[in-house]
Amino acid sequence: MTKAIERVQTGIRIEKKILKVLKGLAEHLDMTVGDLVEGMALHCFENKPPFSKVTLKKIEQLKSVYDLTLTAQDSHMMKETD
Repeated sequence: MTKAIERVQTGIRIEKKILKVLKGLAEHLDMTVGDLVEGMALHCFENKPPFSKVTLKKIEQLKSVYDLTLTAQDSHMMKETD
């Protein structure tokens, strides 16, 4: 069963390598980045893991390709450079 929703256009700023991994993962999963982020958020809101083991392996590959070394622990310590 589908659910009717209303989407809005937003302009968020996001770390460059994180965005590259998200775009690569969305392409791999054949979905938009917006759909991917919505799914991740809904899973996180319920404290549920959003990804299967297979998808996590793909994420690790993409992180390696795009040299993303940031971790969840870094999320509260990031500062944008000028």
